Amino acid sequence: MDTAHRTLRPTPEQLPDAVVDIVRSRIPGAEDARITNWHSAPMGRSTETYLFDVVDVRGRDGHIGDEPLRLVLRRPPEYAVLPDFDLRRQYLTMQRLGGSGVPVPTMRWIDPDTDALGTPHFVMDRIDGVSTVSDMPPYHQEGIYADTDDAGRARYWNGCVDLIAATHAVDVDRHRLGFLALDAFGAEPAEQVISFLRHGLTWAADGAPMKPAFTQALSWLEQHTYQPSRMTLCWGDSRMSNVLYAPDRTPVAAVDWEVAYLGDPAGDLAWMFLTDWVSSPLPDHASAAGTPSRAETLDRYEQLTGHRVENMLFADVAAALLLGIVLIRLNTSLGLDGIDLTDICAQRLDLVLGGGV
Repeated sequence: MDTAHRTLRPTPEQLPDAVVDIVRSRIPGAEDARITNWHSAPMGRSTETYLFDVVDVRGRDGHIGDEPLRLVLRRPPEYAVLPDFDLRRQYLTMQRLGGSGVPVPTMRWIDPDTDALGTPHFVMDRIDGVSTVSDMPPYHQEGIYADTDDAGRARYWNGCVDLIAATHAVDVDRHRLGFLALDAFGAEPAEQVISFLRHGLTWAADGAPMKPAFTQALSWLEQHTYQPSRMTLCWGDSRMSNVLYAPDRTPVAAVDWEVAYLGDPAGDLAWMFLTDWVSSPLPDHASAAGTPSRAETLDRYEQLTGHRVENMLFADVAAALLLGIVLIRLNTSLGLDGIDLTDICAQRLDLVLGGGV
């Protein structure tokens, strides 16, 4: 983002006043509407997310509606944790998933320009009456996942697995998702993954030497390339904290599609396993009681899809490197003295390459 755009970018405190004019011009009957209950989402470092209500909207009959419009605004972060951030890509993915069998929020509009808010932004409907698990504090320790029983935890977990399976069943051509192909990173799927990871790690390091564990893992991937038997839409950020759950613990929507891509579906399962392992404060990063095992999860997925899961070791290594990109950036932005967040990725690489999962 250039300097001119930075000076135009409203602070979080200024955003409601800036957004109200946009809302009034975008929503029919909202010429005199007001914004209330503005607040930021508790998580979301990859994309800034704000929740708000729009009140005093007139209907077609001229009367002001009793119920507010409940909306969500997303804009790029000031400090990106992933390379080549593209808000439009995220918006189009969610928009085109409508009616696909993968539940996502309804998209309202996108403004790809920077005139109004100094950055692109999009707005979508908010889904109320739902909850999700928390990465921090870890969901194995606090919150709805920790507080339920074994059967409840299995229900939360399996709901996420079911959404992953539904994502991989999406007809990419019918829903016009071909733009998510990683063609810019090579001709072959495994090559694309390796090239993207190398690009991301180099970008995140910003001239600093790459962690030896990451260099070795990239070399390992290069020595174990393969041709996947199946290519699908991949969610990219497939974890329970990106699932909105109903009170009965069934999944209502899948959110956060910043890193969606076309590739080997094993990648989504590896990311779910990795994020669960990283978030667990229990001994040896174990999952809380009732959480289905890796073998049970893979079996459920195979039963749902009718496809055998292959290439999991490659996917596990790639997942740890992808997380490494994010944690290098967080390490820099948070300025943690004497702490290297990426050590957890090196530990994960040691585990998976040592046959520990």
